[in-house]
Amino acid sequence: MNFPHCEQVFQIERTGRKLDGTPSRHEIVYGITNLKPEQASPSTLLEIVRGHWEIENRLHHVRDVTFDEDRSQIRKGSGPHVMASLRNLAINLFRLAGATNVAAATRTCGNKVRIGLRLIGLSL
Repeated sequence: MNFPHCEQVFQIERTGRKLDGTPSRHEIVYGITNLKPEQASPSTLLEIVRGHWEIENRLHHVRDVTFDEDRSQIRKGSGPHVMASLRNLAINLFRLAGATNVAAATRTCGNKVRIGLRLIGLSL
C-alpha cells in the first residue's frame, strides 16, 4: 500500500490496572502521522496522543455522559452541530465559573434559574 503523507508509524502499549494493582487489561494501539521525525520525536507523539485523550475525557465524555448526547434525536440540518455547540458552551461556562462537576452544575442551574442567568451575564 502507498501512504503518500505518512511520515511515521508508532505503537503504544497500554496496561490497565485494578485498584489492587493487578492487571485488568492489555492493549496495543497503532498510529500514523504526517509529522516527520525531526518535527515530532517519540515523546512528542506521546504528548499529542495524551492531549487528544485529555480533550476526549474533559469534553466528549462529559457530553456523552452528562448530556446523554449519543441518544439525541436531533439529526437533521445544522441541529446536531448547534446542540453540540450549546453543550460545549454550557460545559465551558461551568468550568470558567469554577465548577468541577458539570452534572452537579447542570442540576443547580436547572433548579435555580438565576444562577444560570448570572453565568451568561443576565440577572432577574
